Amino acid sequence: MTRNDLIDRLIAYQTPYMEEKKFVHDFLTLLNNERDCFKRTLTSGHITGSSWIINQSRDKALLTHHKKLNRWLQLGGHADGEENILDVSTREAKEESGLTSIRLLSQSIFDLDIHLIPTNGKEESHYHYDVRFCFEADDAEPLTVSSESRQLKWISFSSLSSYTHRNKSIIRMLEKTQEAFS
Repeated sequence: MTRNDLIDRLIAYQTPYMEEKKFVHDFLTLLNNERDCFKRTLTSGHITGSSWIINQSRDKALLTHHKKLNRWLQLGGHADGEENILDVSTREAKEESGLTSIRLLSQSIFDLDIHLIPTNGKEESHYHYDVRFCFEADDAEPLTVSSESRQLKWISFSSLSSYTHRNKSIIRMLEKTQEAFS
């Protein structure tokens, strides 16, 4: 997937969520105006890739308790200059979980989000333009916690909001999952 492929996918992306419709416009503006939008050196904000990983029974999602942000989130990370954001999402899923059974469920964008990353010891606050893809994995396979996480956990859909404090984007991905696989 190239920058132009991502632009084409964003133009074709259909969502019933008004917030995501606005995100499409903002992503396209970034992609068309910032040559370095896949690099974290673009300090206003940059494109990241994430993985929404569900189990084969379609009743749990794999979340990480992120060290820096101190929150339960989907797995994902920086593109570091890589324009193939699907490859970034896949790489991050494997690196951050240790799973080998990960299987991409669709080449289509699953979800979009733009969120503020607060100032920390290494960088000023900035935005992540997060492109998310949906994966499936075996929830019986052992997990390997990466250095970026405090913990990894398969969380039942019914308990998800108590872990994520009703994080809008995670609830949106849950709703999409339940609609697609029910």
